[in-house]
Amino acid sequence: MKPLEPVGNTAKIVLGILFFVMLFAGWSFATFGGYVSKTFLADPVTMLHDGVELFVRYDFLHDIGMTVWRVLGGFVLATVVAVPLGIAMGAYKPVEAFFEPFVSFARYLPASAFIPLLILWAGTGEVQKLLVIFIGSVFQIVLMVAVSIGATRRDLVEAAYTLGARDRGIVARVMLPANAPEIAEILRLVLGWAWTYVIVAELIGASSGIGHMIVDSQALLATGQIIFGIIVIGVIGLVSDFLFKAANHRLFPWKFA
Repeated sequence: MKPLEPVGNTAKIVLGILFFVMLFAGWSFATFGGYVSKTFLADPVTMLHDGVELFVRYDFLHDIGMTVWRVLGGFVLATVVAVPLGIAMGAYKPVEAFFEPFVSFARYLPASAFIPLLILWAGTGEVQKLLVIFIGSVFQIVLMVAVSIGATRRDLVEAAYTLGARDRGIVARVMLPANAPEIAEILRLVLGWAWTYVIVAELIGASSGIGHMIVDSQALLATGQIIFGIIVIGVIGLVSDFLFKAANHRLFPWKFA
């Protein structure tokens, strides 16, 4: 291995699978070997059995659908608000000077800290859960998009002015195309964070969702169901990440050439 030396696609897939094989092997050794009590950590076979039971008896597919809906809903709301504001902050320094102190302050506030207030304001329904994800995502997106737009190469801007572009055209014809791939990558990263917020939102006052199932399973010491729920979250997140990557490669092929 050499620093920054690229890895072929086949080797990348093999190495990625190898990690999970080793993880499951260690898990199986610890549980089947009796080194860890099943009360604290279910073995892989029990986990799979409990997972099948969740789908057959407890309509776990509905819980998955509700969680995915909450993630996408809160994330889309955050994107609609944050991307235009981030572009404005990155392009126009007075806008940045006005919003940046508050955004920098707010992005350090944990979304979970707002849950008691959100329950008072919006109850325990879907609005409260969407707002938790919105709060957890919006300020991160704003600041990251603003930094990306603000780092636009000056020579591109100056060349556009030389060719007769106006101020609004600089943003629409230079800054946005130059930074669109990076903005898409920012959204891909923050979508992963949104999955952490939805579980927090579902831990309190929820009657459905993967987080709700995990809380119920914890009360019953059903560690197999808990582990299965965690794995389902990881699989859905991994699939969404791959889809986001594929869309980015298709939309911005010059960035990944």
